[in-house]
Amino acid sequence: MQQPTVVVLHDGDLPPGREAYERLADVRYVRADELAAALPGADALFLWDFWSTALAAAWPAEGGPSWVHIASAGVDRLLFPALVDGDAIVTNSRGVFDAPIAEYVLGLVLAFAKDLPATVRHQDGRDWRHRETERIGGRSVLVVGTGPIGRATARLLRAAGMRVRGLGRTARPGDPDFGEVLPSPALHAELAQADYVVLAAPLTDATRGMIDAAALAAMRPGARLINVGRGGLVVQDDLAAALRAGTIAGAALDVFAVEPLPKDDPLWELPNVLVSPHMSGDARGWREELTALFAANLERRVAGRPLRNVVDKRLGYVREDPS
Repeated sequence: MQQPTVVVLHDGDLPPGREAYERLADVRYVRADELAAALPGADALFLWDFWSTALAAAWPAEGGPSWVHIASAGVDRLLFPALVDGDAIVTNSRGVFDAPIAEYVLGLVLAFAKDLPATVRHQDGRDWRHRETERIGGRSVLVVGTGPIGRATARLLRAAGMRVRGLGRTARPGDPDFGEVLPSPALHAELAQADYVVLAAPLTDATRGMIDAAALAAMRPGARLINVGRGGLVVQDDLAAALRAGTIAGAALDVFAVEPLPKDDPLWELPNVLVSPHMSGDARGWREELTALFAANLERRVAGRPLRNVVDKRLGYVREDPS
């Protein structure tokens, strides 16, 4: 096929290793204010600036790209009506973040169990304070979201001796990673059984606000909530109230409804909360991996082969891949 035209949306920080896809296409690098003029006639759009909200307004009424790829696993910011209803294929960067996020979750579980934040605080104050800590072996974990990130997390936590169950759209007994997957309507019943609840689900109409006051009330008083999915999965005001009241023992949050988390947000000051700036998947080399993934998919496109990581635009996530 003729060399395709690829538009790359960036914010001034260009993809490292971009030579891998520049050899395959006529590439045009644009910022948000140039996007509308660049899209008509383009074959593909690479959203390197995956935080941008410019695409909906810039999307052409006709003649736009037939393929949109985002340098992110989540696509909730991307799926505006004209794109969802149109013919353009959407792909994401599924696979890049699975292992790093799983490791980050294990680190957070250990931080809670071994009281590492308090150790750092005591060290800062030169305060020699002996405490007893918890074992993680045998503790129960509910992983909400059974995609690749949830699966990688389940495998690692099981390897550490934890008892893991998953929660997804469809029940599956005998799952190799989760042991058992429970259906979404079982959320509150499963919350009551878990020492740790890990949110790794995509943000969709079905999952938005799923952890609200009622869900938090269903959790064990000693349970901890870990969110590495999307901020919108949690009603943050309800969570702050539950943490103050001791409804649950703690929360580790890497994603928030508004990012950066506003400086006056009460979550910053709660002693039983760990706040990190949306970094759980960003292990060294992640930008290069994102570029390589797009280049590999572009090579498939040029060769006429099916794309990988095709998003079901109605569901908001990847269902399965071609071989």
